[in-house]
Amino acid sequence: MSAGRVLVVSGPSGCGKSTLCRRLLKDPRVEFSVSATTRAPRPGEVDGRDYHFLTVPEFRTRIESGDFLEHAEVYGNLYGTLRGPIEASVASGKVYLIEIDVQGALQLMGLGVEATFVFIAPPSAEVLRERLVGRGTDDPEVIERRLKKAAGEMEEQHRYHHVIVNEDLDTAFAELRELAGLGDPAASPSEEARP
Repeated sequence: MSAGRVLVVSGPSGCGKSTLCRRLLKDPRVEFSVSATTRAPRPGEVDGRDYHFLTVPEFRTRIESGDFLEHAEVYGNLYGTLRGPIEASVASGKVYLIEIDVQGALQLMGLGVEATFVFIAPPSAEVLRERLVGRGTDDPEVIERRLKKAAGEMEEQHRYHHVIVNEDLDTAFAELRELAGLGDPAASPSEEARP
């Protein structure tokens, strides 16, 4: 693989996109887009690795400076994709992985960003509810809000180049690797080489 590419992955909260993206990042040919956000760090999150944590005034200043390819407000917090790292990664021949919500992905599509857009879908609304409850990280009212938003996001999946239904994680991962242009896992560089 010589030419780099941009891979945009999104889907409703609880669909498994973060798990799939973490597995994809074990391949050294994949570079992760670290989004900026105004939300507070969660336990274990590190600035610059998980997100670039910014204050609201810092975020707004960077919007005015044109630093963001896209930005959006989600659940009362601002999120954005920084422009500079994408160009450097693609120029170096890597797969630049952007894990983003549907609103952000639609913005990228509207801007004409050259990328492969992949929607990760749950097998059903019932399975999505079970996954969100099973995470144990959100209050019931937050789960209901996420489920309501998920219903709207599912209606946008036809706008993506590809839809992967995440019923079986290994199968979904194999599909995502193929769409990323990474080929057969057995023929790729060791995934164990990356922390």
